[in-house]
Amino acid sequence: MADPTLPRARSLDALQTAFADWAQTDARTWIYLFKALAAAFLALGIAMRLQLPQPRTAMTTVFIVMQPQSGAILAKSFYRIGGTLVGLIATLFLIAAFAPQRELFLGALALWTGICTAGAARNRNFRSYGFLLAGYTAALIGIPAAQHPEGAFLAALTRAAEVTLGVLCAGFVGALVLPQQASLQMRTTVRARFSAFVEYVAAALAGRVERAQIERTNARFLAEIVGFEAMRSIAVFEGAETRGRSGRLARLNSEFMTASTRFHALHQLMNRLRGAGATRAVDALEPYFKELAPLLHTPGEPVLTAADAAGSARKLDAFKAALPRRVREARIVLAEQPGFPLLDFDTAAELLYRFVDDMHAYALTYASLAAATHERERWPERYEPKTNAVLTAIAGLRGAIVIAVLSAFWVASAWPNGTVLVLNAAAVCALASSSPRPTRMTYQMAAGALLATLVGFVEIFGVYPRIDGFPLLCAALAPPLALGIWMTTRPKLAGYGAGYCIFFCVLAGPDNMVSYDPAGFANDAIALVLSMAACAIAYSVLLPPSTPWLRRHLLADLRRQVVLSCQAPLARLRGRFESRARDLAFQAYALMERDPAARRDALAWLIAVLEVGHAVMDLRRELGQLPSDARYAATMPWRRAIARSAKTLAALFAHPAAARLDAALAANVDAIAATQQALAAFAPPREDRHRLQRILSYLHFVRTALFDPQSPLAQYALASRRDDAAPA
Repeated sequence: MADPTLPRARSLDALQTAFADWAQTDARTWIYLFKALAAAFLALGIAMRLQLPQPRTAMTTVFIVMQPQSGAILAKSFYRIGGTLVGLIATLFLIAAFAPQRELFLGALALWTGICTAGAARNRNFRSYGFLLAGYTAALIGIPAAQHPEGAFLAALTRAAEVTLGVLCAGFVGALVLPQQASLQMRTTVRARFSAFVEYVAAALAGRVERAQIERTNARFLAEIVGFEAMRSIAVFEGAETRGRSGRLARLNSEFMTASTRFHALHQLMNRLRGAGATRAVDALEPYFKELAPLLHTPGEPVLTAADAAGSARKLDAFKAALPRRVREARIVLAEQPGFPLLDFDTAAELLYRFVDDMHAYALTYASLAAATHERERWPERYEPKTNAVLTAIAGLRGAIVIAVLSAFWVASAWPNGTVLVLNAAAVCALASSSPRPTRMTYQMAAGALLATLVGFVEIFGVYPRIDGFPLLCAALAPPLALGIWMTTRPKLAGYGAGYCIFFCVLAGPDNMVSYDPAGFANDAIALVLSMAACAIAYSVLLPPSTPWLRRHLLADLRRQVVLSCQAPLARLRGRFESRARDLAFQAYALMERDPAARRDALAWLIAVLEVGHAVMDLRRELGQLPSDARYAATMPWRRAIARSAKTLAALFAHPAAARLDAALAANVDAIAATQQALAAFAPPREDRHRLQRILSYLHFVRTALFDPQSPLAQYALASRRDDAAPA
C-alpha cells in the first residue's frame, strides 16, 4: 500500500524549490524596487525638510546612483561625490572667468563637457561616473548661476548639497536594508569559472571539443574576464574581507587569462601538427595529455571549493616536477628514430610545461582565497579597462559639438527653457559615452523620456492638485516610479527605464513650492525631448560606433599589441599585454553585435595576437637570461637573425600584407636555422643548451602560427600564392 504522506512530501519539496527559485529571481527584483523607492522618498523628504531649492535633484540623483548590489551603490556614490566636487570647482572657475560673456561661457562649458565626456568614455567602470558628474554638475549649476553671477556661490553649494544628499540616501538604504553583496556573487563566479575551465581543458585534451564550441568558449571567457574585473572593483567597497582578498582576485583574473591563452596555444599547435601529418610527434605527446586531464578534473566530481583547488594544485605540482625529466628521457629515445620531427615535439612539450606551470599558479591562487591573508595577495598588476584612445577622443568631440550646437541655438532663439536643453544634453552625452552601445542607449533613453513626459503631465496636473501631505505624495509617486525601476531591472529595457526614471524626476519631481504651469511644463518637455533627439542624432551621424572605419581601427590597435610585445620593456609586460589585447577585442566584439562574421574575425585576431605575443615575450625572456658570454652577445649572427625576425613580425601585425607575411616567414626560417647552427657549433653547457632549445621552440611556434590555415593571416598567404601564380 502506498504511503499517503508521499504525495504531500513531494508537493512540499516542489513548493520549496519554486520558492527558492523565486527568491533568487523575482524576489530580488521586488527588493530592489522597494529599496529604490525608499531611498528616493528619503532623499525627497529630507530635502524638503531642509528647504533645499530643488528637492527633485536629490531624488533624481538616487536613480542615477542606485544599483542592486550595495558595493555598486557605494562605488558609484564615491565617484559621484568626487565628480560633483570637481564639477563644483570647475563651475565656479568658469563663472568667475566667463560669466559676463554668455557666448564665451557656453563655449568654455562645451569644452569642459567634451573633456568630461571623453573621460567617462575612457573609463568603462564606476570611475566614469566621476567624469560624468564633473561635466553634468558644471552644466547643472553653471548655466542657471551664470545668469545671476552674484548668487553663483550659494547656488553651487545648494545644488551640490542636493546631489550629495541623494548619494548618501542611496548608499544608506542600499548598504543597510536587505543588502545584496557583489562579494557573494564573486565567490560563485570564481568557483564556476575555475570548474568550467578545468572541464573545458579536460574535454579539449580528450578531443571532445568542436571548433564552434571553442569559439563560443573564447567569447564567453572574454566577457567573463571583463565582467569579473568590474565586479571586483565594486566588491572592495563592501567590507574589509573582500578588500583583504582584492589583490588575489586581481591575480586570479590575470592568471586565468595567461592559462587560457597558453592552453589555447597548445591546443592549436596540436591541431596544426595533426593537420600537417606529424602523427609521430602527436603520438609521443598523447600520454602526457591523458595523465594531465584527470589531475584537473575527475568526471562527476566538479571543483567546488578552494580546498578542491588546493588538491588540484598539489597534483599539478607533482606532475610539473617530474615532467622535464620525463620529456628529456623520451626525447633521447625519439632522437634515435630516423626523421623524427624533434622540433615539433620540443615545441609542444615546452608549451605543455608552461601551461601546467600557469595552471598550477592559477590553482594556488584560488586555493589561497580560503585564508584571510596570504602572500599571494601582493600582486602589482591590474586589469584596467580603457576605451581605445580614438573612440575616447571622438566621444569627447561629439559631446562638445552637441553642447556647442545646442548652446548656439539657445542664444540665437533666446528660448527661456534653453537651460534645460543644454544641461540635459550634457548628462545624456556622458551617460551614453560609457555604454558599450551608446547609439542604442540614446534612442532608448529618448523613448523613456517621452514616456516620462506623458506620465509626468498626468501626475502634475491630474494627481498633485488632489493630494495633501508627504505620505500621499509618496503614494502618488510610487506607481509611476515603480514602472521605471522595474524596467531598469530588465536588460532589454534598461535604457528605457533609465531615461524614464531620471527625466520623470526632472519634469514631475515635486519641489517645496509646486508650480502648476502647463506652458512651462510643455517647454521643459520639448527641451528635454529635443536634447535627447540631438544626442541620438549625434551618435548616429557623427562617426557612430558602428562605423566600419572605427571597427578596423580597433582591430588595428589590437594587432599593435604584438608590436608592444616585441619592443616594450619586459617588466609587467605580460599582464599589460593580456589585459589590453582582451579589452580591445571586447570593445570590437561589442561594436559588432549584428555582424557574426565580423565577430568571428575579431576573435580570430585576438587568438593570433595572444599566441604570437606570448611566444615573443617568452623568447625575449629566455634571451635576457642568457649568460654574459661573447657567444650569446646581441651582435652574434644568430642573435641578429632573431632580432630581424621580431622586426618583421612587428611590421606584419602593424600593417598586414602578403609581402610582409612572406618576409616574416623568411626571417623566421633564417632565425631558426641560425640558432640551430649556433647550438651545434659551440656545444653549450646543459642549462644553456636547454635555454637555446626553448628559444628554438618559441621560434618554431611562431612559424606554425603564421602558417595556420585558420588564422586571419591565412588570407595574405593565399594572396601571396595568387601573386606568385599570376603570369608575368
